[in-house]
Amino acid sequence: MQKFLKDLFEAQTYDEKSFFVVAGPCVVESNELILEVAEKVSGICKKLRIPYIFKSSYRKANRTSASSFTGIGDEVALRMLQNISSQFSLPVITDVHSPEEAANAANYVDILQIPAFLCRQTELLVAAAQTGKIINVKKGQFVSGEAMKFAADKVSNAGNNKVMLTERGTTFGYQDLVVDMRNIPIMQQYAPVIMDVTHSLQQPNQTSGVTGGNPQMISTIARAAIAAGADGIFIETHPDPSKALSDGANMLKLDLLEELLAQLVRIRKAVI
Repeated sequence: MQKFLKDLFEAQTYDEKSFFVVAGPCVVESNELILEVAEKVSGICKKLRIPYIFKSSYRKANRTSASSFTGIGDEVALRMLQNISSQFSLPVITDVHSPEEAANAANYVDILQIPAFLCRQTELLVAAAQTGKIINVKKGQFVSGEAMKFAADKVSNAGNNKVMLTERGTTFGYQDLVVDMRNIPIMQQYAPVIMDVTHSLQQPNQTSGVTGGNPQMISTIARAAIAAGADGIFIETHPDPSKALSDGANMLKLDLLEELLAQLVRIRKAVI
């Protein structure tokens, strides 16, 4: 584990050979929701000795339909995320979509995430890097693993070596994604690599205006990623995905998370 990750998890007790988990609801819907998820997941990760990063977007900019939920208000949601960090002693990650957002969100969270559809936006990558925060760049659905070297270089060349890359599937036709596990070791040449299990199972561009998903394959993709040596696992989770205001079609039901993570711990121990 790289030093910046060890520093990030210094308040947690964990197995140093473990993968880390990035998990939470897709978007901040309410304070009650993120508190419930943070408490539940942090308890599971403590039990299994897995380092944990809480994830939730304070605002969703990339929506299929203009009528889709985008957030409860930027400053309100960011303050809620900051409270999660302080209350549970957890690092927190959230998406940013512009240089201005990067500068503002850096005041509240530990990690800035560059969405997949913006992974080539040089100005955004540089601005995020210049905050000094850890930067997680999600691989675009239209980008090869090899090409993510250039995204990592943009961050490091801006004076920030604290960069991670995330695999989240590759466009396959118009309404599906495929996961190429070769991208994990390929991108590990440039930075630690996270497998975004749930977004990789999206089925985009549905005529309903709402992105579909294939959540029954979550455990399959997660197990394969750990066997392939992923440094971290990204799983969006919700107490009731059917009522989630964003990406409910591919989120994992919160009650199913502990069993899945326990399986992944066993796989990790078998392959290292």
